[in-house]
Amino acid sequence: MANEFKPKSFWSRPEGKTGVIFGIGILAAVGFAVASFLPAIIALAANTLYLGLMLMALAAIIYMVLDPRMRNLVWYSYKSIMRFITGLFVQIDPIGILKSYVEDLKDNLRKMNKQVGILRGQMHKLKEIIKNNERQIKSNLNLANRAKQQDKKNIMILKSRKAGRLKESNVKLTDLYKKMEVLYRVLTKMYENSEILLEDVKDQVMVKEQERKAIMASHSAMKSAMNIISGNSDKKLMFDQALEAIADDVANKVGEMERFMDLSTNFMDSVDLQNGIFEEEGLKMLEMWEKEGESLLLGDEKQNLLEAANDERVELDLEAPIKKPIPEHKNQYDNFFDFE
Repeated sequence: MANEFKPKSFWSRPEGKTGVIFGIGILAAVGFAVASFLPAIIALAANTLYLGLMLMALAAIIYMVLDPRMRNLVWYSYKSIMRFITGLFVQIDPIGILKSYVEDLKDNLRKMNKQVGILRGQMHKLKEIIKNNERQIKSNLNLANRAKQQDKKNIMILKSRKAGRLKESNVKLTDLYKKMEVLYRVLTKMYENSEILLEDVKDQVMVKEQERKAIMASHSAMKSAMNIISGNSDKKLMFDQALEAIADDVANKVGEMERFMDLSTNFMDSVDLQNGIFEEEGLKMLEMWEKEGESLLLGDEKQNLLEAANDERVELDLEAPIKKPIPEHKNQYDNFFDFE
């Protein structure tokens, strides 16, 4: 988890897109009005009184453009209006967004737990197939040796070839088991980390919702405007930016969680243990994920999991239950509010 976050710019937020649309509309309307009323404006400029009024209006516009405080006030007002309009159609309240992610995480954890159970069952089956093949390989080689001693060449060739095919099959099935082990290790670790993530987000929602209510109670549009004009930081703005940064981080982690579950589902759907076949596409997708950069949910643990899955000395216990997360004293998102 990064200790710092960069607030998103106005244009990268939902209200920013509304602002672009309205901004283009305002510019188009002003351009159309100037073009339509230009002859009338020129006629009015011939009158000294009207000319003076127009110059005063122009001076006011120039003042707003050049004066930083007035410019900030106009910009703040525009952003507030765009946020209000966007909020009528889209959920932009950071607390509301985080609450929806809490529900997504709960749902994903249920699905992931079920997926881990299915994968564990498939791995048990595959392990049994490999062991059964090993027994048949040994049996066929013994029969081939006996046939050789008895000078039964046809039987010797038949049993030797069968042992060879089973060996080739076991090489592929062992590789498949290793890939399943990667899936299993990653899914269980993602499950553990996601449980911690869920508890941290629930805690932040519970605590920060009350804090935000207190801030909102003492907050006013005029007070925020005066803070903006004077160049001071607005606490409500900074508080909401921290909540939005948490929502963005959770969104990325939930997205990664769902993408990996889709990957593992596609991988498992491509495996036919009954006939001992599997599609190469499923393996390629998993290998691509292995080569990708750092995982948001796993962090540095990703590389350790991959190394453990490929290390024959590290045995995977399929009977071991998924570890319950141990609550830490510090919430992973507390440092987002260091400005307080």
